[in-house]
Amino acid sequence: MCGIVGLLVKKPALRASLGRFMVPMLTGMTERGPDSAGLAVYTAPVPDEQHKLSLYSGKHAVDWSELLGRISKEFALQHEIAVHGNHAILTTAADADEVSLWLKRNVPAVAVLSVGRSIDLYKDVGAPADIARRYQFGALQGTHLVGHTRMATESAVTPAHAHPFTAGRDFCLVHNGSLSNPHLVRKHLEPLGIEFETDNDTEAACRFFEWRLREGDDLEKAVERGFSQLDGFFTFLMGTDKQLLIVRDAFACKPAVVAETDDLVAIASEFRSLAHLPDIAHASLFEPKPEEIYSWRI
Repeated sequence: MCGIVGLLVKKPALRASLGRFMVPMLTGMTERGPDSAGLAVYTAPVPDEQHKLSLYSGKHAVDWSELLGRISKEFALQHEIAVHGNHAILTTAADADEVSLWLKRNVPAVAVLSVGRSIDLYKDVGAPADIARRYQFGALQGTHLVGHTRMATESAVTPAHAHPFTAGRDFCLVHNGSLSNPHLVRKHLEPLGIEFETDNDTEAACRFFEWRLREGDDLEKAVERGFSQLDGFFTFLMGTDKQLLIVRDAFACKPAVVAETDDLVAIASEFRSLAHLPDIAHASLFEPKPEEIYSWRI
């Protein structure tokens, strides 16, 4: 049992309130996921020649300024870093894949959580309220976000196993449920050169969908393919830099509720995480139907 939350604000004036609206949504899912939490927030994109890398150091002490100096020495291009405790957002004009590989080889204590032009990603172990305070989620600004609270059922409680999972650029996924065939999905994807970082079943789904996106599918088509390839129970909530999407399996046994107003689209595993939102009394409320894809664009 886990908790998922998603929020998309339709009006630019509300982007400064994205984090403030989201924190009660996330903490409202604590009983569904008390052991770890995380979120991906989509901000205004950096310029075309740049990318952002979300970095995480865990319990390792990292001198982020010193690390920035090493990166600048290795890659003679513009770099900036914004530090948030043991997380940091590196903005770089260097090739993002080359920077990621350099970090993996030279600074193994630092993990790359996400790469893109819009996505910032935070995740850690502990109570959702503690994590929200630790990384000042209430101050986050942006167009939309995807969040998750985890109750581990099939893999370890570590930051790496926490959601959201990411792959490729500006793509993330959170999951409430359990897949029965993640090893078969891995067996299919690994010969294609797709590498896995954990044994978590959700990562298999994330990398499957991102593979289909790279093969030319749009997100809806990728999800349709997933109906025949991913076996198990799931509510998937996905984000890209332009889109928020939710889908449930054929039995729809994992709960989800959507509230939409003129100002926002909000998604959670239970309504209690939506009750505080503005004008919620006049929202259009519904539960996503089995194997029906719901998508919203910014």
